[in-house]
Amino acid sequence: MSIFIPDEILAATRMTNAELKQEIAVMLFEKEKLTLAQASRLAQMNRIAFQHLLASRQIPVHYGVDDFEQDIKNLQEMGRL
Repeated sequence: MSIFIPDEILAATRMTNAELKQEIAVMLFEKEKLTLAQASRLAQMNRIAFQHLLASRQIPVHYGVDDFEQDIKNLQEMGRL
């Protein structure tokens, strides 16, 4: 899906196209509408860079018990735990 943002709207924000995508991604991540992976893809940043962006704004990464348990399971399946 593509979203068309008129140039005058982009100019009014005084942001580049990339900056606007990052702002939208941060907002949707913060509202828990997107996962970290999804938000970093929308922002066109790798996960680490996106996590640094979140940290610079003091936005915590959502990492709950379910995520932790899945990581443990994945590590066990990989033979690393």
